[in-house]
Amino acid sequence: MIQSIDYAAIAPPLILALAAGLVLLLDAFLGRPRAPGFAALGGVLLSTAAVAWLAVEGAGRATFCIPGELRGGGPASCSYVADRFTLVISAVMLGAAVVVVLLSMTELARGDVPAGEWYFLLLCAFAGAVALPASRDLVMLVVSLELVSLPVFVLAALRRYDGRAGEAALKLFLVSVVSTAVMLFGASLVYGVTGEIHLERIAAVLAGARFTDAVPAPGAGAPVAVAGVVLVLAGFAFKVAAVPFHFWAGDVYRGAPVPVAALLSVISKAAGFAGLILLFTLAFPALRGVWGPLVAVLAAATMTVGNLLALRQRHAVRLLAWSSVAQSGYILAPLASADRGAVPASVAYLALYAAMNMGAFAVVAVVARTRAGNELDDYRGLWAVSPWSAAALGFFLVCLAGLPPGLAGLFAKIVVFREVVAGGLGWLAIVMAINTVIGLYYYIAWAGRLFAAVRPGRAVPVTAPAGVAVAIALVATGVFSALPQLAISALG
Repeated sequence: MIQSIDYAAIAPPLILALAAGLVLLLDAFLGRPRAPGFAALGGVLLSTAAVAWLAVEGAGRATFCIPGELRGGGPASCSYVADRFTLVISAVMLGAAVVVVLLSMTELARGDVPAGEWYFLLLCAFAGAVALPASRDLVMLVVSLELVSLPVFVLAALRRYDGRAGEAALKLFLVSVVSTAVMLFGASLVYGVTGEIHLERIAAVLAGARFTDAVPAPGAGAPVAVAGVVLVLAGFAFKVAAVPFHFWAGDVYRGAPVPVAALLSVISKAAGFAGLILLFTLAFPALRGVWGPLVAVLAAATMTVGNLLALRQRHAVRLLAWSSVAQSGYILAPLASADRGAVPASVAYLALYAAMNMGAFAVVAVVARTRAGNELDDYRGLWAVSPWSAAALGFFLVCLAGLPPGLAGLFAKIVVFREVVAGGLGWLAIVMAINTVIGLYYYIAWAGRLFAAVRPGRAVPVTAPAGVAVAIALVATGVFSALPQLAISALG
């Protein structure tokens, strides 16, 4: 059988893959350190334009499909689907990718990291991230997720002779290998019970339908299917740093370069959540009684542990790392409910969080160039030497805390609270309320340091790429604060 390929559907990841190849050629033949950066930025912008064109076109596209008659009847099964969910998640990740590339231009200005290899690996990770929300079978899900993860190991350690970076890369590698093994084992159990890899066919088998006589009755393999679902959930929990699979986050975020930490915090996390949402809604809805309570407990534990650990931090990136863990709990919370608005609520929170968090990382990257320690005390009196950076970081922190004028964070939490209560999880809403108060303390305490009346330190120069990155995050966060419905109604 020869499958036709819809190149328009796969244009976003395909453009990123071609740009990755172009980056290596430019680095090899031109030898100019800035050329790969501009090529990478152009590739991300072109991919974003392709996503926008697919969104304007309106009709969802699918490719890599197997006709239903070849599978014993029923509709065609497609491995890649560019529907509304795919485009929204891709837009969020590509917006974050623009900021990561701009921060990378500042990071690589010191010349201690090979530019060609750096941007090539970044674009490979972006391609995997964009392909993942379009994946509609187990094989493509796993391959896309690993394409997001594998380049990050090297990116974390690409700064040679940096022991902390090497340690971060090793920890991330070990954690990812374990999580992938657990997830693959769970996926193999699901395939063994259902005989299918396409998500909608797995759901049909688990719900009681049979596509071929070779598929056993779902009841006969129910315990194995439950074990498979739990293991797949555990594998993705590693990827999104959910408790109890969170222990790697603090050391890895601090040891990796700040642009890589930002990538892990938003793009890698968004890819992990996209995979979870696809599995829960398309493959395992019949087993909601199994994974629903587990997700609720994971959400409560993740937001609580993340916030408590953030309280103890004195390093800016470590605080953002544990704050990112806590935010994962908020994104998970709506998925535990059976309400129809659960997925739109999680996606809306993810979009709002991405803008705020990328902005905070962008300012931290700027400050880290003159304050290598990057401790919270290094931010005391920042207003006196860099009012623009202090105001921007203060705004992002207030947004993350959910306080005016940063209404984006407030609206995000309201949407999640509403869906959790609508789903009958009142106890989880109480846990969220307590954690929101805990989060207020460390966000406001850090913001207060920015405007402390102390003798100013060294000036904080802002490079053009870093300034553009902060400005993009400010505009996105400001728009979401004024028009939160853009994110809230993205999925209808």
